Amino acid sequence: MKRMLTTLFVMGNSFVAWSQSSDTLPAPAFKISGSADVYYKYNLNGNYTDNKTSFTNSHNSFELGMVSLKVEHGFKKGSIVADLGFGKRAGEFSYNEPPSPSNGLSMAIKQLYVSYQLTEKVKLSLGSYATHVGYELVDAYLNRNYSMSYMFSYGPFFNTGVKADITLSSSLSAMVGVFNPTDLKSVTLNSHKYIGAQLGFAPAETPIKLYLNYLEGKDTLGVQNHQVDVVATYQVNNVLGLGYNGTYSTYLNTRAPKEDRNSANWWGSALYVNCDFTNKVGLTLRGEYFSDKDGVKVFGAVPGGGSVVAGTLSLNYKAGNLTIIPEFRVDKASADIFQKSDGAPSGVTANVLFAAVYHF
Repeated sequence: MKRMLTTLFVMGNSFVAWSQSSDTLPAPAFKISGSADVYYKYNLNGNYTDNKTSFTNSHNSFELGMVSLKVEHGFKKGSIVADLGFGKRAGEFSYNEPPSPSNGLSMAIKQLYVSYQLTEKVKLSLGSYATHVGYELVDAYLNRNYSMSYMFSYGPFFNTGVKADITLSSSLSAMVGVFNPTDLKSVTLNSHKYIGAQLGFAPAETPIKLYLNYLEGKDTLGVQNHQVDVVATYQVNNVLGLGYNGTYSTYLNTRAPKEDRNSANWWGSALYVNCDFTNKVGLTLRGEYFSDKDGVKVFGAVPGGGSVVAGTLSLNYKAGNLTIIPEFRVDKASADIFQKSDGAPSGVTANVLFAAVYHF
């Protein structure tokens, strides 16, 4: 009996040891996350057409923003990211694809890409991803202002193609990629491709991050575009943080006769001042200047083009994963591109907004 008990004890220990060794094998990495946002906006001019930026095209209305669901899975050297969005915000983000962005049930594949860790310092990705250009992002919970800047609204939203992310050192990174024309997941009538690149400087020992971004190529209409973009952040202390975004974009219609080709451009510059008084309460002031003298974007119907100065003040109150954002915004244009409720033109518009954003 004693021998039998000893044998069972040894067998039991062996089974436990085998089970523990199996459990310690690296398991596939799996992560699921998501977010949702809703808002109310009142335009002091009394109409919804005054909004010239993305996602907040409403007046005196409670609105649904976007529901997002993101799934990430990785095993050994391979990984996949699938990021889906539902709602009007998703429809506007993927404006080149049906259904219409006016449909509140619009759905968009915001990101879908497969990656392979070629070496310790080089990762290849194939698919569609949020653009590397700019400071702001499509997901509301990742921005401190709820309304969007002009630079975000008229720059690229996403790129589809292949890219290589390269770690140059502990503080230097780079990215190079070949993409479809901007904001297109599929092209059938165009053989042109865009080239994108990024150089990042983010030393762990200092609170500064710098990114130089580039994008160029011909769109489906034969318009050659070059865009240079700079993003910088600096955390001054526990309370004060600064962010900056500057971008310059040029256009040239290559289908026109050479003697008739005229280069056009737009550019913008924005400063973000972030104050976190506690871990629950923060304030962000965004000041932006957007120049469109050639009428490429906002001032297409204005002879001689124009410019806009916009100021946005947003309070962030955090209760766990929920963020409440009261916001006040004023836009002043060099021409009367806004309109009062009685139809009178105006060069100034102002908005009061209240948003609730949740993420997990």
